[in-house]
Amino acid sequence: MANLTLPPKAAPKTARQLGIMEGFPPPPEKRPTLENWDLAPFNRWSFQNVRSLIPTVEVFRGFGPVARLEEAPQPLDDLAVPLSTGRTTLSRVLADTYTDGFLVMHRGRVVFERYFNGMAPETLHLSQSVAKSVTGLLAGVIHGEGALDLDAPLATLIPELAGCGYGDATLDQVLDMRSGVRFTEDYNTPGSDMTRIDIASGWRPHAQGAAPTTIRDVIPTLPRIRPHGSDFDYRSIETDVLAWALERASGRALAPLLSERIWQRIGPARDACFTVDTAGTALADGGFNATLRDFARIGLLVRNRGRAGETQIVPEGWIDQMRDGDPSVFGEARKLVSPNGAYRRFWWIRDADRGDVYAAGVFGQLIYVDPESDLVVTKLSTWPDFLMPELTADTFRAIDAIRSALTEGH
Repeated sequence: MANLTLPPKAAPKTARQLGIMEGFPPPPEKRPTLENWDLAPFNRWSFQNVRSLIPTVEVFRGFGPVARLEEAPQPLDDLAVPLSTGRTTLSRVLADTYTDGFLVMHRGRVVFERYFNGMAPETLHLSQSVAKSVTGLLAGVIHGEGALDLDAPLATLIPELAGCGYGDATLDQVLDMRSGVRFTEDYNTPGSDMTRIDIASGWRPHAQGAAPTTIRDVIPTLPRIRPHGSDFDYRSIETDVLAWALERASGRALAPLLSERIWQRIGPARDACFTVDTAGTALADGGFNATLRDFARIGLLVRNRGRAGETQIVPEGWIDQMRDGDPSVFGEARKLVSPNGAYRRFWWIRDADRGDVYAAGVFGQLIYVDPESDLVVTKLSTWPDFLMPELTADTFRAIDAIRSALTEGH
């Protein structure tokens, strides 16, 4: 890598600079619609305003106190970050990767916290597939209560699945995305299974004259195309299958279940919310919204092996499983970002030897947890495209620079 400083360039424009939803009323061409709300440039506004666009259900924070986050600020804005194209600073990386909120915790204290693009500490932000990892933690709680059999065929808990590919799959396979069910994870592609779920969940409009569908109308239509227990294959629908199982096992809908078992117990600052379809079904695979600090509290829960304060919320054994993945089933394409990576219990493992894990969502959402260096990093973003490997790589390079700076000499 050349040892040079990157030349200055214009930072991505904010929603306000773009004129999105500016004015009373805003001009029609500056208003997000169901066809474009999660695409650039409209996502710069809509990811912080999902409740203005799509029906949601509250994840109640309860009446308890907000868990205080100790602070020990560090001057990291000008921290040098080596990229493949040259040296730059952390503040530049955050700008260039379309950051809305960024928070670093080290040794349980907030050492760095920044907001951009009109985001504030009280703003709820869409997490995309970070929602999968939150739902995975909830599965750990319910399993720890003895209410969830991970090895039973799914049709024994959800009879509606008996005739589809998931009928003889197990939750153990689903939680690691190793079922044999077909699901085409092609974003915004007409006719793909992902687009079908977007329509069913209310994230895209139904075709004119088409009968409305819901998330759980789509799941039973998916066939098995390979043996269950095969290599990891990323499919968002697996989380919605898990959520259905959690609701059947507990007799509670996903939002109040998450509220009771996790959210109220970690002392969040605000209620969270899920987007819901016309049947009131929460979109477990991507519809969860919360504040930056409350996402950091989820990271801290993982860092503390499932404990918040003096309360064990997620069993320690479940957190240990999340960190213990098998790189041999991970797939070559994924190894470009994480050469020794894996996937377990809806959490990504960056390095199976180190045991650092992260929750990630399209358009740049991240909760990264490295127990070895006692580091938690949370990033909320609005990238201009679903998947941008170069921005992922730059984000991890920045995290590595932060880790080195905070742990050097300690």
